[in-house]
Amino acid sequence: MYNHLLSPLDLGFTTLKNRVLMGSMHTNLEEIPGGLERAAVFYAERARGQVALIVTGGIAPNRAGAVAQHASLMQTPEHAKAHQVITNAVHKEGGKICMQILHAGRYAYHAEGVSASAIRSPINKTTPRALTTEEVWQTIDDYVNSAALAKEAGYDGVEIMGSEGYLINQFIVKRTNHRTDEFGGSYENRIKLPIEIVKRTRQKVGENFIIIFRLSMLDLVPEGSTWEEVVQLAKAVEAAGATIINTGIGWHEARVPTIGTVVPRGGFAWVTKRMMGEVKIPLIATNRINMPEVGNQVIADGAADMVSMARPFLADENLVLKAIENRAHEINTCIACNQACLDHTFEGKLSSCIVNPRACHETELNFLPTKQPKKIGVVGAGPAGLAAATLAAERGHQVDLFEAAAEIGGQFNMAKIIPGKEEYQQTIRYYNSMIKKHGVNLFLNHRVTANELIANQYDEIIIATGVTPRQVNFPGHDHPKVLSYADVLQGKKQVGKAVAIIGAGGIGFDTAEFLTHNPHHTAPSMDVEKYMKEWGVDMNYSNGGAIEKPKPTASPRKVYLLKRSIGKHGKNLGKTTGWIHRASLVMKEVVHLANVTYHKIDDAGFHISVGEEKQILEVDNVVVCAGQEPLRELWEGLKNKHNSVHLIGGADEASQLDAKRAIKQASYLVAEL
Repeated sequence: MYNHLLSPLDLGFTTLKNRVLMGSMHTNLEEIPGGLERAAVFYAERARGQVALIVTGGIAPNRAGAVAQHASLMQTPEHAKAHQVITNAVHKEGGKICMQILHAGRYAYHAEGVSASAIRSPINKTTPRALTTEEVWQTIDDYVNSAALAKEAGYDGVEIMGSEGYLINQFIVKRTNHRTDEFGGSYENRIKLPIEIVKRTRQKVGENFIIIFRLSMLDLVPEGSTWEEVVQLAKAVEAAGATIINTGIGWHEARVPTIGTVVPRGGFAWVTKRMMGEVKIPLIATNRINMPEVGNQVIADGAADMVSMARPFLADENLVLKAIENRAHEINTCIACNQACLDHTFEGKLSSCIVNPRACHETELNFLPTKQPKKIGVVGAGPAGLAAATLAAERGHQVDLFEAAAEIGGQFNMAKIIPGKEEYQQTIRYYNSMIKKHGVNLFLNHRVTANELIANQYDEIIIATGVTPRQVNFPGHDHPKVLSYADVLQGKKQVGKAVAIIGAGGIGFDTAEFLTHNPHHTAPSMDVEKYMKEWGVDMNYSNGGAIEKPKPTASPRKVYLLKRSIGKHGKNLGKTTGWIHRASLVMKEVVHLANVTYHKIDDAGFHISVGEEKQILEVDNVVVCAGQEPLRELWEGLKNKHNSVHLIGGADEASQLDAKRAIKQASYLVAEL
């Protein structure tokens, strides 16, 4: 089944075990005290898991290129020596690792940012300084020096970051390059920077060293590269000495989602396939390739020679090993939510993973076999209860898991039916596998009582009973028009053609997304062309950047999204995904109303005021998404009757249905039991 992923690929400079690359991720490990040692453990575990080749997070070639004031550099022999702890750890496990060289250019979050021209990025507050011609040549030397030091540090190669809108990309396109010197004007001049970097790096490091060039094959911004220009650059970097070309998709400022869970699985492999045959060196496909079967299909379709997975290796360090051993059903799948990885990175926090809190915390969170097996009762099979039950059983404890519903998953059973969140089903699948593998005794359709738990004489009781929707109390709250989000998403109550949603947080946005899609919605993993059309990606590549006017499918309903407070809707949504959810609802023509006072609901509709203006929304239904309350009844009945009762997940804290917090809380608790 996994023959494509396991086929050897002879690169001329090294033979890789298989065709899976662990793509670059900014984890912030390198920026914290003792972080290189922690990064060594992080990467070594992935190497032990049989990934073919690892690429580190971006390391700057000079101070101006650092993504932030104190971000990592590879500029001195001391830097190289410090990195040997990483390369030694990976090589000890039989793995190979390349260091990504990334110059942030105008994306730098510090006052010393530079670029091709003094043009501010729409996602940054500072305007960069334009490099002088002499400084451009010095920057090329800095790249070469950084690559040579990476080799001295023991890295097997480097990846030169030429995509995602960073410095090299900023030189390549007219949008950000208004220069009149030898690095500006014609396309040949604008691509001189990347070609010189690759050529001089190859001359410096010799033949037996991998040089990956991350090529922006799809800019997704106005005035981006044309397809003919992308091919021209690919051939030029091949001639200059690149070993592999990795696919880059979209600038960070692009208004097309490229890695969020809304993106179809393998949704951008068509771009890499278009390049196949244009160059002789291997090509890597990227973006939303999160399971072995997806990678296999990409390669079987002739869309790439290799596939890159980044976040999937946060979710499961043994992804490749499990595929080799025919245990793909045991893979803890990346659901592309970004909540604990990219959101953390852009907030300056240490990255991790919502479904695997151990990621980037390998030196502090481990689930070792217990020396004193206990009898543990867990109540609630939502994310918190599932993590607690399966990890406790993995450690060797005897675990009973009680769930009042007919299936496991809790709130994830609502999330998985939201268009663009179908991946959440994979987490439920994973926990079903872990329940069976580790021998958890699962009791479905069983609303366990406090007396039953006490009678079972558990050493530890873990309460993960979740939440219940918060009610509203203004006149008409009990009108037949009124439904809770659980009624709609879980109870499958019928909803009319005009709907008002109370609450503009994550649940409100999810409910709006659900209601604005066709009832026969197809999961995005099934329809790449529809996705590209809706978000305005020109798959014919008839213009630079390959963008066109979005053509979204019309909503089957008129939807109003209401909130009491002023300001933008969804202000607490994820830092890297919130804009996607807001843009999606705008495309569906959802009416956003803020500063709303709710008066009453009656047969005429929903009586409200927006500011001082009174109006009646003539709606068929009002869906309440006003938050949730913790379900603690069982906890209250137990806390004074048992010596060791633990409250976790939504039952402990109900805000925002926070699965990240719930799974992490359960994991740290069980690691100590």
